[in-house]
Amino acid sequence: MSEALFKGVLPALVTPFRDGAVDEDAFVRLVERQIAGGVHGLVPVGTTGESATLSHEEHRRVVELCIKTAHGRVPVIAGAGSNSTAEAIELIRHAKTVGADGALVVTPYYNRPSQEGLYAHYAAINEAVQLPVLVYNVPSRTAVDISNDTLARLAKLPNIVGIKDATGDLARASSQRLMCGEGWVMLSGNDDSALGYMAHGGHGCISVTANVAPEQCATFYNDAMAGRWPDALYGQDRLIRLHKALFTDASPSATKFALAHLGLCAEDARLPIVPASEAARSEVLAALRDAGVL
Repeated sequence: MSEALFKGVLPALVTPFRDGAVDEDAFVRLVERQIAGGVHGLVPVGTTGESATLSHEEHRRVVELCIKTAHGRVPVIAGAGSNSTAEAIELIRHAKTVGADGALVVTPYYNRPSQEGLYAHYAAINEAVQLPVLVYNVPSRTAVDISNDTLARLAKLPNIVGIKDATGDLARASSQRLMCGEGWVMLSGNDDSALGYMAHGGHGCISVTANVAPEQCATFYNDAMAGRWPDALYGQDRLIRLHKALFTDASPSATKFALAHLGLCAEDARLPIVPASEAARSEVLAALRDAGVL
């Protein structure tokens, strides 16, 4: 496997709130806990960071705070997607200006561009900002699926460096690796299938579960990257219930409940996300015990 620009486990960080505002002190504590836990990078203001309900000012502030706190100890890939190409470029330019190591750019949602439109979107970003960009493909949320053929075209552009793949299609990962060539960064967007994704040649995962269990996730990915598959399988077995439990209610409500239970931040989310259900809470607590977090 070639050395990847980004690899291992990179938590898709939650954005903690208190009294309706971003809780900056709690966010700093969460970042420090991740780095102490051994994660390989940080991803602020992605979907798990409730980017959809942050103002642009809040979005930029969280990115800046993450970069300042990380202080070069691990790479920071800033969430910077939009269904408006111009708005995405604006967010990526800000991320570059404040020192991000890359940007995570979701496929445009709701307006459902064609494959040619998707290519043109990322090609415009490639021309506008000199920063490594990961394409985020998550058809279940965006209603559009970027094809391997389109990704192979994009892989030829200097600033489009890889993908966060949340399709769950493991066979597609092997084909994509062969089509996009050496140096194409392949990160899973699904914790529960990341073991298989790594076996298909993936380099790591942008993870929800790492918010809650950074040490356990870091150990798992270190084992997978080193080819210690029996050890990685053991880690997968310990974490699989937690991977599922964090999606027993609308994300990130269950993740924020887990973090609140651990005393790390309030469980406040922004509407239309409401607090996790009682059923979700019970499952999260059981899964935290299985994973060795409690």
